[in-house]
Amino acid sequence: MFRHLGKARTFLHNLRLATLLSLVAGIVNITGVLALKTLTTNVTGHFAFFAEEFIRKDYATAVTFLVFTLCFLLGSFIANAIVELVLKRKPRLAHVVPIALEIIILTSVAMFFGNSSIYNFHGKIEAFLLLFSMGIQNSLVTKVSQSTVRTTHLTGLFTDLGIELSQLFFYKKPDQQTKLKTNIYLRLSIIMFFFIGCVIGGFAYTSIGMKTLFIASTILLIALFYDYLRLKFFEIKRKATEL
Repeated sequence: MFRHLGKARTFLHNLRLATLLSLVAGIVNITGVLALKTLTTNVTGHFAFFAEEFIRKDYATAVTFLVFTLCFLLGSFIANAIVELVLKRKPRLAHVVPIALEIIILTSVAMFFGNSSIYNFHGKIEAFLLLFSMGIQNSLVTKVSQSTVRTTHLTGLFTDLGIELSQLFFYKKPDQQTKLKTNIYLRLSIIMFFFIGCVIGGFAYTSIGMKTLFIASTILLIALFYDYLRLKFFEIKRKATEL
């Protein structure tokens, strides 16, 4: 799911990656909205809020929304820098470090933060951390899938989905139809699991509040463990065939 790069990646690898991490993004998204009343998985809306507060001359709040976007950018930067550095020394751990960092951040927010507001200090820090973690996730997924998968926001997905649905009427060759249908299935899977994550997170939040993020961390742990087990399985299988 994470380890295969370039031509070694298949549709199934991208599908597993997309469904699990879009589920995580959905959970983080609804948790941020319910706890902070702001977006914590993407930055598109924050530019509008920044402009609105700037026009109102509430410069302190405007800077807050600007920092939100920079936190997402920093998360993306850090994740890719880690991958590039680790790839040269221990390729097998290139994806583990960013995901582990995301797990630590989400777990920490779940343990030490609660309902708040972006207009106070704790709320700002909470939003900063969640946006940073989603920047990490989006960068890693984009890097691993070669820009095929994005999981933290849906705007681009709906755009690509609309384009590919329309192309079904114009590209009739069997190979073109197969590729289009594969891409459409992948987009729909991401959208569906993001929605499922929002629903699960919403119900969980009514009972356990910010600890809902423990669910997201657990899913990430399962993803890492699954990837590790598959690697060990194929290593054992390869050694067995060599005997």
